[in-house]
Amino acid sequence: MIRTRASIRVRGLAVFLLPGVWVAGVLAVALLVPGGVHCVSAVAVAPAIACAGSGRRRCVAMSGALGLVALAVAVAVADDDEGLAPRSGTAVTTLAVVILCLWLADRKARLTAELHRAREIALAAQQVLLRPLPRRVNGVVVAGDYLSASRGAHVGGDLYEVLATPYGLRAVIGDVRGHGLAAIGTVATLLGGFREAAHDEPELGGVLRRLDRTFARHLRERAQAEHPAVASAPPESPAAEEFVTLLLLQLGEDGGTQLINCGHPPPYRISADCPGGVCAAQIGAGEPLPPLGLFEPGEDLTAVRCGPLLPGQALFCHTDGVADARNAAGVFFPLTTELEAAARASVRSGSLCARVLVQSMSARFLRHSKGRPTDDMALLLLHRDAPRVPAQIAQAAHVRKAVRRLPGVPRR
Repeated sequence: MIRTRASIRVRGLAVFLLPGVWVAGVLAVALLVPGGVHCVSAVAVAPAIACAGSGRRRCVAMSGALGLVALAVAVAVADDDEGLAPRSGTAVTTLAVVILCLWLADRKARLTAELHRAREIALAAQQVLLRPLPRRVNGVVVAGDYLSASRGAHVGGDLYEVLATPYGLRAVIGDVRGHGLAAIGTVATLLGGFREAAHDEPELGGVLRRLDRTFARHLRERAQAEHPAVASAPPESPAAEEFVTLLLLQLGEDGGTQLINCGHPPPYRISADCPGGVCAAQIGAGEPLPPLGLFEPGEDLTAVRCGPLLPGQALFCHTDGVADARNAAGVFFPLTTELEAAARASVRSGSLCARVLVQSMSARFLRHSKGRPTDDMALLLLHRDAPRVPAQIAQAAHVRKAVRRLPGVPRR
């Protein structure tokens, strides 16, 4: 569940003040209630509350000191004939609890520091695997977002990448069978294969064939590691049932769009100049191919041309974790409706803002799933900026020339 900063601060303040409130309540009972002095030993619970709550050594020591002061006040004010032994026993118990809680708080602080270091290392490794997307590639604005179903993870069974290649902008978005940390090995293999093949293969079909060989080799190696005595993956092996849905995309300098769809949800084309305002429609690219791993790409495999991406338009790609998300009532996420609403809200000065649109879609998705997604989610947006008019270009050139004439500005 996602919490706001205000709620976190209120919770932290309440945890910090709770031991003092407990001591004050015990002292009030001991002083105001007849015979309540017998309950004064409950002040020994204050250090335990501080240790379980904030876990800070200073807070534990302060709560223990408050408990001892309250015990002294209660014993001094109360008029009873119990003797010194029970009072001394309560004081010794309180001191013992304070010492134990201080040790636990110190151990908790060390474990917390180790956890923070482990998270930093894991985050660095995950960022190497799923690198941050470039903001602009070949004149196209790029934005994306990722949400893993595994708590605390930044990667899972979904993948995306956008590269500038000699053949234009090339992008991939995919979904490995399964989700979470168990699918990271396959994701790493496919991303590494795409980053190599996208620069080497002149056609998208060649990229897909290379990815198929890379994926098959990965499955063989994993099967051999699981079953060293078997040369190929046995039918009962999980590797024999692995597959990946993939969408390969290429944008030329003129905006020409080519797609190869292997069982993946088709992308949306978003336009801001529709008669009714902003509109989003799925791109029809014919019958998709089976997922990768369930067929062998032939030599005659060619990409489907889907028309140019005009200036001002955007391509929105997603994994099935978005469309298949349900709320508590079992209602699916209304992807098309929410996408159009997010696109309308992201229009700035007559043009879409890619980053705002993606952030809005992520927020809508989390709101629909109540912050508890059951599958990984990946979003990818490619927005072709509208070119500036000739008057703006001439004005910008005039400004650059005027700046070069200023004293201290180097001439180029």
